[in-house]
Amino acid sequence: MRRRSVAFISFTCVGLVLTGCAMFRFEKREPWRAEAENACITKRLVRISDDVTTTAAIDGPGACGMEHPFRVLAFADGSVRVKTRQTLACPIIPTIDSWFRDIVNPAAQMYFGMPVVELNAGSYSCRGRNNQRGARLSEHAFGNAFDVMSFKFADGSVVTVKNGWRGTSTEQEFLREVFVGSCTYFTTVLGPGSDSYHSDHFHLDLARHDSSGQRRYCRPVLKFTPRLIPGGNHPPTIASVPALPPIPASRFEDAFAPASGALPSSPTGDYGDDDEDSLD
Repeated sequence: MRRRSVAFISFTCVGLVLTGCAMFRFEKREPWRAEAENACITKRLVRISDDVTTTAAIDGPGACGMEHPFRVLAFADGSVRVKTRQTLACPIIPTIDSWFRDIVNPAAQMYFGMPVVELNAGSYSCRGRNNQRGARLSEHAFGNAFDVMSFKFADGSVVTVKNGWRGTSTEQEFLREVFVGSCTYFTTVLGPGSDSYHSDHFHLDLARHDSSGQRRYCRPVLKFTPRLIPGGNHPPTIASVPALPPIPASRFEDAFAPASGALPSSPTGDYGDDDEDSLD
């Protein structure tokens, strides 16, 4: 009887190990990831500083990892801190910097009259999409994704995605301005209303949805006309632009056709539905 029990336990343990390995063994790291990392390094798109440092390559388990990881304590030349240190691949770091410069802080100045100084965010994690066992690997598994849960302003106030999406009119509009603006910089943008997994954060990544890397997904599609033009000149305060009416709570979870100019054009025109359950 004892031998049977030992044999059963051993068999069960081996099965669990094999099941865990199965999460990774069927996926390979696509060649474009290393190509994108090497191009970023060659062009010196990331500036090394006290806030941005290199670290050893991450290889595995399975396809997880990156060749040139960076540890990041702050973005945008140190002006925007992160609550916890981030581990990211080279290509997404300058993209996040540009997003802060052109969208996040201009929106913060426009709606709140002060800059964002800190983020509560998440980055590298060797896992399946949406933390689901058996799912395809998330872009987080390659350091190619960035989650934002909240924005902290210069006066210490905090706007969270979870509460602010249905919060005050100013919070709603700030978060939508940031969300829609993100679609210009990242190839995948997911937020509240896209699915049940993204009700409390923005997911931003640089996944390749086609061979050219130009196809983009931005969910949900909002009827919201942004006031900011990426790379353009922005009004310094909310008082310098006309006020928008509050967004009714009943409209939040609906998918709308984009307002004119709300989203940049794409070679495929695809900012909504796709053939996959989730893109996180």
